Formats: sequence, C-alpha cells, structure tokens
Amino acid sequence: MTWRPYYQGDGKQREVPLAAPPPWRTFPRNSQHGQYQPPAGLIDAVNAALHLRRPLLVTGPAGSGKSTVIEQVAHELDLGDVLRWHITSRSNLSEALYRYDALGRIHAQNLQNTVSRRSHLRAGRKGSARSRDDIAPFLQLGPLGTALLPAERPRALLIDEIDKSDLDLPSDLLEVLERGEYEIPELVRYRRHRAEIRLWSNRNTHTIESGKVQCTQFPFIVLTSNGERDFPPPFLRRCIRYTMPQLTAPLLRNIVQAHFDGEITGESEQLIQEFADRVAGGNHLAIDQLLNAVALLSGTQELQGEQRESLHELLTRELSRA
Repeated sequence: MTWRPYYQGDGKQREVPLAAPPPWRTFPRNSQHGQYQPPAGLIDAVNAALHLRRPLLVTGPAGSGKSTVIEQVAHELDLGDVLRWHITSRSNLSEALYRYDALGRIHAQNLQNTVSRRSHLRAGRKGSARSRDDIAPFLQLGPLGTALLPAERPRALLIDEIDKSDLDLPSDLLEVLERGEYEIPELVRYRRHRAEIRLWSNRNTHTIESGKVQCTQFPFIVLTSNGERDFPPPFLRRCIRYTMPQLTAPLLRNIVQAHFDGEITGESEQLIQEFADRVAGGNHLAIDQLLNAVALLSGTQELQGEQRESLHELLTRELSRA
C-alpha cells in the first residue's frame, strides 16, 4: 500500500481517488478464514470441543485473534454463517434465546381493532369484529436460540467477551448448554400449536411446536474472554478451555505473511520484531495494530524520518492508555 496524503488541511475541495483498502477492511466484511493462523494447541482444543459437543472457552488479551478461529472452523466444516452474540453488562439469557415485541403486538391489535370497527360501521353492521391475532410477527429467535434449532449440521455460534457479562449470566447458561433445549413461554400459552418464527441471522423462519425448541446437533460454540474475571467452577467444567499464547515474533511473522500473501520485507521484519519486543515487555497491543503498521509503513518511500516515526507511534499506541 502506497502512502497518499488525501487530506491536505487547507480547506480546498479536490477530487481525490481513494486507494483500495487493506483486505481486512473491505465491506461487506469478508471472513478471514484463509488468513487465520491458529497458535499451537488451538487445533486440538477445537477438535476436543467438536468431539465432546462442549463449548470452547478461549481466553486472551483483546486483539489476539480469539474470535477469528470460529470463522475458519465454520468454513472448513461447512457450518454456515457464524451466529454472533456480543456480550455487554446488560446481556441476559432471554435475549439470546428469543426477542418478543410485546408493545408492537399490542399496537398492531389496537390498530386492527380500530380498522375493523370502522369497517363494520360503514357497512352498517352492529358489534365489533374480533381481530385475528398472530404472535409470530412479533417474535424473533436470538443467536443462541437459532443455534439450538434442530438441524442436520451444527451451527457455529460466537459468544464474544463473556467476561463483560453480569455475574449471573454464566450460571444462567448452564441449563441451556447442558440440555440443548429451551421454551418460549409466550408460545407455550398461545392458542395455536405451531408458529413460524423468524431466525436471528436472516428473514427465514422455522416452525416451532408447542413453544419448545430442542437441538438435534449441539452447536459449535466459541466463548471468548479477555481474562478480566473468574468464572464459577460449574461453568468452567462444561467448557473446553484454551488460553492464547503470548504473541512472539515467529507467530506474528506467520500472521503478517498470511494477510499480505508474500515474503516479509526487511522493513516489515523490523516492525514485527519491535512489536514482539513491546508485547514481551508488557505492552498491551493487538494484532491488527501490527497489520496497520505494516500496511502503511512498509515499502513506502514517501514516509521518512520524523513523519514516519510519528505515524508508527500513532498506529501502535498502547491500548491500556487513552
């Protein structure tokens, strides 16, 4: 990638063509399954989780590549698009299983009743028509709920940053992950035996009978954690656990080579070694920072001296500081 100063800071309008972005910043986003380089031991951990039908808990610092492994597994095993549940402190089990728009349903019922009454009055009929209530349009399965649907092949589900959750969420997950089933109470009480409910990942629907969902193939689940908290033993014993190794120069070299599909230049080698030395010294850095630096600073003759050093510092700032 050649450095181009698009923005001049003089307030003058110009038609400046933008160069193509790096491969990992193209949109719509492309899977990085071909570029991912699994560290030692991760392949065995994935296969153990697949054999035992257990979730895989991957722990490591932010930006170390924890969440990308599921894209590679889903591609290699033809598990379909990856379902994603990004955890925050407000996340709960119910939203991961299904979403119910109760207010939307009430509003639709009131609107339909109003239209029906007006139609009857214009037709000169007495009484009010009963609205044909349908709960299905106001229900949607969540990422975990979709992953647990009956299927011939398991689905791939990423539960990202589980350590950001409320303290009770890991324990709440135990029953669902152990039994592979759940109920939707609104459908259990519904007058119809079957309902067509939308899936999380697209506009397709699935027929749910009597409000109960039970998987036939346990999904391949990857949970990621930045290691910021401990989890209860009952939760840990139900997971296959893997800790990402420290980023070393050889590992980083393989990652850079995979993303840039070519030999490592001398400039890139220097950037990799400096990055590895900083990580070994305790700096909190992410792999994509190194990729950004290599993309902009390698093979660029326009950047020299103080400007190059300033840009290098900008791209690889320590993450624990603002």
